[in-house]
Amino acid sequence: MPPENDTTPYPVGLLLQGRRVVVLGGGTVAQRRLPALLATGADVHLFAPETTPSVQAMADAGELTWHPRRYAAGDLAGAWYVLAATDDPAANAAASAEAEADRTFCSRSDDASAATAWTPATGRQDGTTVAVLSGDPRRSAALRDAVVAGLREGTLAAAHHRGRTAGVALVGGGPGDPDLITVRGRRLLAEADVVVADRLAPRALLDELPPHVEVIDAAKIPYGRYMAQEAINNALIEHARAGRFVVRLKGGDPYVFGRGMEELLACREAGVPVTVVPGISSSISVPAAAGIPVTHRGVTHEFSVISGHVAPEDPRSLVDWDAAARMRGTLVLLMAVERIGAIAAALVAGGRDPQTPVAVVQEGTTAGQRRVDATLATVAEVVAAEEIRPPAVVVIGDVVAVNNLAAQI
Repeated sequence: MPPENDTTPYPVGLLLQGRRVVVLGGGTVAQRRLPALLATGADVHLFAPETTPSVQAMADAGELTWHPRRYAAGDLAGAWYVLAATDDPAANAAASAEAEADRTFCSRSDDASAATAWTPATGRQDGTTVAVLSGDPRRSAALRDAVVAGLREGTLAAAHHRGRTAGVALVGGGPGDPDLITVRGRRLLAEADVVVADRLAPRALLDELPPHVEVIDAAKIPYGRYMAQEAINNALIEHARAGRFVVRLKGGDPYVFGRGMEELLACREAGVPVTVVPGISSSISVPAAAGIPVTHRGVTHEFSVISGHVAPEDPRSLVDWDAAARMRGTLVLLMAVERIGAIAAALVAGGRDPQTPVAVVQEGTTAGQRRVDATLATVAEVVAAEEIRPPAVVVIGDVVAVNNLAAQI
């Protein structure tokens, strides 16, 4: 047993919906505590001669009942829980004594040692309430923040015991740096039973998966082994139908040249629930990581993202390269390294200045990131000489030289 002078609280969650709760004081302490009380559905009565504008707004919206006066004996009648948060210690003490006599738990903002209840540092994530009591409010808040952040980011996870229903999540993993996956994407990845991963998905994230998670390589390596799209669709559907939660981890964003919609439609047709988690597209993030803004005031008001996986002269091409050449804005090309010579020639033939700056960024946002600069006239030669290989992003336009212009100012 703890020593007599040791205060050891008993943690419990109060179900306050429809029950009377009394808050004394309308200052900043009440302002911080009220939203959580209101979220429980409690019948909140506030006693305070004045309030902060935020508390006033809660009262005006009918979220609580405001009694614009100081606390008086008898105000706690029928209360299930009391928060004494006035700037008058005597009033807090009197309210605490009344609550004690009525066997009503009372939290005090001015003197926790004289209270019968402590307010934990709380946070919510994915339907879970995290509450921390340590006796030190700052430590409690720090621990609360660490736990909530871990749950949100997926670095702290627990078995869900089917809390996560079977289905598929199409998750954009970002441009390569594992820190650039979205918070929601990382959390869903931590809950997966099966992960179907692209070659361009952040590989470091796979190392964090628990041993029981099945990882399926859906790599589509150019001119090498690949997993047909139909096989990928079937894998997603079969595992989901077997009661598993499947994360389809893709590089960049699922809907930017990622065939995400094809996979979503296949799952929906099979009756499998699908969640789509957007990702940070390499078309914007990789240029940014290399110091290139795709738009810049006074330079360009537009940018276009174009796939270069099909050459301009190929009858399968859906790109109007003459129209792209006439644009004054930035062109961002994905999957274009192998055909950059033909693309550059098409742009020049369409009227784009051969001296237009070009940057090619290989393995952007990763430790292997490399940038080479050229012009439309020289880019094919430079890419060959520098032995640039996919994945790489090509940026065409005056924004490529913005950093150089800034250095001259």
